[in-house]
Amino acid sequence: MKYRILLLVVVLFALTAFAQQTNNVSSSSSASAGATQSASDRDPLPSPRPKDFWDGDDPNLVNLVTHPFASKKYVQRQVTPIRDRINELDQLTSENGRRIKDVDARAQQGLQLASEKASLADQHATEAANQAQSAQAAASLASTRVSTAEQTVGNLDQYKGSGQTEIRFRAGQSVLSKNAKDALDDVAVPLKDQRGYIIEVRGFAPGKGQTAIRSSQKMADSVVRYLVLTHNIPVYRIHVVSMGSAAVSGEAKHTGRARVEVNVLRNDLVTSAKR
Repeated sequence: MKYRILLLVVVLFALTAFAQQTNNVSSSSSASAGATQSASDRDPLPSPRPKDFWDGDDPNLVNLVTHPFASKKYVQRQVTPIRDRINELDQLTSENGRRIKDVDARAQQGLQLASEKASLADQHATEAANQAQSAQAAASLASTRVSTAEQTVGNLDQYKGSGQTEIRFRAGQSVLSKNAKDALDDVAVPLKDQRGYIIEVRGFAPGKGQTAIRSSQKMADSVVRYLVLTHNIPVYRIHVVSMGSAAVSGEAKHTGRARVEVNVLRNDLVTSAKR
């Protein structure tokens, strides 16, 4: 039953197509006759006739039944615009991809350059901070040293007596006795390789005026000579004063004895610095 209905439909389509072709042929004949009558000196143009369903401009069911497969030219005509459009889209996609990669590369390069500049700026800031700290430390150290130097200079002449020895002489003599030499040895030996001290030598002699002064000077020179020659005490560390018969501080009057007072004065600041 189904095959009969399908066959009937095919026959109807074939009759319809045949009728259309008949009408087309009639119309073409009438048009050709009119053209011949109007222009008898020209040959009529042949109407294009399709070879099959796929190549003709006016396809019909008969050509479809007789030639059901599409021709190669037809397929090319249909596929070529699509292929061209696909190629165009591929080119656009490739160009866009290239531009995106270019923009991304520039962005990465810019970010890297910015990062390098930021790192360099941080490094310079760190170096500047370190230099500032070093300068501050150097300034503080210099200030401390200046203060120490000022204190040292201010205390250079601050000597304190550490011991006093009295060397006695016979009247009118300047020769050192054995007891006097022993006493001077006790004073000089501890001063070996020492710094920051001076020795004050004061001579006293009975009498009046210049006579007493000269006598006290001779006794003091004997003491200095012994210290320098025997114990190598530097001369610049010995301070000599010829007092004559003058009274010293703390004495109501001169005792009248011929003597030399040896007083060792030490500078505590220099001693502490050596330690």
